Amino acid sequence: MPALLGISVVLFTVLALAPGDPFEELATNPNVPPEVRQNLRAKFGLDDPLPVRYARWFTSMLRGDWGFSFVSRVDVNTLILQRLPVTLVVLGSAQLLAIMIAVPIGTYSALRPYSLFDQLATTLAFIGFSLPTFFTGLLFILLFSIYLDWLPFIFRADIGAIGWRWYWEHVRQSIMPVAVLGLFQASATTRLMRAAVLDVIRLDYVNTARAKGLSERTTLVKHVVRNALIPVVTLVALQIPTIFGGAIVTEQIFRVPGIGSLLISSILANDTPVVMAITFVYSGLVVVSNLAADLLYGWLDPRISYR
Repeated sequence: MPALLGISVVLFTVLALAPGDPFEELATNPNVPPEVRQNLRAKFGLDDPLPVRYARWFTSMLRGDWGFSFVSRVDVNTLILQRLPVTLVVLGSAQLLAIMIAVPIGTYSALRPYSLFDQLATTLAFIGFSLPTFFTGLLFILLFSIYLDWLPFIFRADIGAIGWRWYWEHVRQSIMPVAVLGLFQASATTRLMRAAVLDVIRLDYVNTARAKGLSERTTLVKHVVRNALIPVVTLVALQIPTIFGGAIVTEQIFRVPGIGSLLISSILANDTPVVMAITFVYSGLVVVSNLAADLLYGWLDPRISYR
């Protein structure tokens, strides 16, 4: 809670001091009298001192009122609730895909160091980590949408289908955004998983487990992979801001109606209440993900306790 409070203070101050006026169009419109613009600024309290504006915004946010969009003319809560589920599904699926790829490949590469598989996996990981998501997204569109015509390159929220067809169309249009983000995250996670397994597999307790007669599978899963996942969990938690940043670009490329594309359009329109709310939601998700990572430490390593 102190972290979220500090984040809210910094975000509100930076956005309040940023140049621009949400009613700039009214000021340049000759058909709108100047007093109308002044009345709107007074109504929304834009001319009040900064501490007063922050206190009003923070208390309203605690009550569930996150403001009013100057551009869309609807509540910010409504806009975010419409877009947030799509973003969470895409990001969650991408992170799950990254873990499913990185853990087995990184583990097998560590068990067969400097083999052909290890060299191939390392090369592909470096390539995947070096390519930005917008470049990979364009390559996917050219290959799978234009040349092969397998997948749609525009994400549609209004699919005219019912039943299983509706779910299948949503899966088809989510494959490329999820793959772009998931493969990018899997590249770095694979390298870290390989290094972590190499460190753990040489420790004495692994040799002790083998000497006690445990099978190689039990030793690998229970003692090696479980302890090697501790730094990987840390990396996954620290990668959350990077995932959100990549999601903003990816949503623009594939026209995904998430809060990333809403953030870009709100910044261009100088819609400060929406920008503030979305940025704070991103910050809250990052804090929650790091908290979840801290809790996972205790499950992965029983030596860790919380007091």
